[in-house]
Amino acid sequence: MFSVLSSERHVKLGMHQWARDSHGFWLFLLINQRCGCVQNWSDHLINLFIMLTTIKRPPSLVEAVCVRIIDLARTPTTAGRLPTERDMSAQFGVSRSVVREAAKRLELQGLLEIRQGSGMTVVDKLHKPLSSAVHMLVPDEKQRLFQLTEVRFALEPENARLAAERATAADLKKIKAAHERLEQSQDVETQVLADMEFHCLIAEASGNKIGSLLMQSLSDLLQTSLSHGYRLVTKDQAVGDHREIFDALVHGHGDAAAAAMKNHLLHARDDLGLKKTSSRR
Repeated sequence: MFSVLSSERHVKLGMHQWARDSHGFWLFLLINQRCGCVQNWSDHLINLFIMLTTIKRPPSLVEAVCVRIIDLARTPTTAGRLPTERDMSAQFGVSRSVVREAAKRLELQGLLEIRQGSGMTVVDKLHKPLSSAVHMLVPDEKQRLFQLTEVRFALEPENARLAAERATAADLKKIKAAHERLEQSQDVETQVLADMEFHCLIAEASGNKIGSLLMQSLSDLLQTSLSHGYRLVTKDQAVGDHREIFDALVHGHGDAAAAAMKNHLLHARDDLGLKKTSSRR
């Protein structure tokens, strides 16, 4: 067997066989090394690495249908409602069970809402999976709020800095409108919603899609935090802080916007009675 494997012809055949059977490759390499037919292990290992890194798993049928449904949801004519499961099955050329599985995945990701008898509706609830996970991982509410504040310190000053550099006139108009709604608000619920909108619009104006999505993902936690804060203090401090942030955005001063946002978050943390801790667990 060794004499046959030692021929150049069979060495090449063995390498081709590896492409179909990786276990066979390692056995082939070991036998040839022992009989002295493989002089340079590194060459074969390099070839192995190249082949492993260039082989890509094709998307599954369900994943492909997920992409088709997302593309369909982005179509202006959809108007928030998708065709029936039966119609999409015919349109995509797949079984209804495949469409059903793809729809369930998108629902879990917060992109669709499925109701019995009403079909599928396009929604923007990408934050729902994260919100549910956070409540399970951090069951204590005060600890959740403290950790949320830490995340906001890491994320929002940079959002403000980028927004000062990138915000369009349309972005600034929407941010100003949210600020004015907070100024004019008389009840806690309106204050909370206007405050949340102000921060989310700044993230959107940053031009960073991931940063904006992260802020949306925190919206449930942020709403809880703001609700507690506005029940403890008046809106006056927040209104003043927002004005400073907005002024920096209007003038395109990135550093000033970041500093104003950080100062605002310090005030919000103090309002909630959340003290910085250095304890490790």
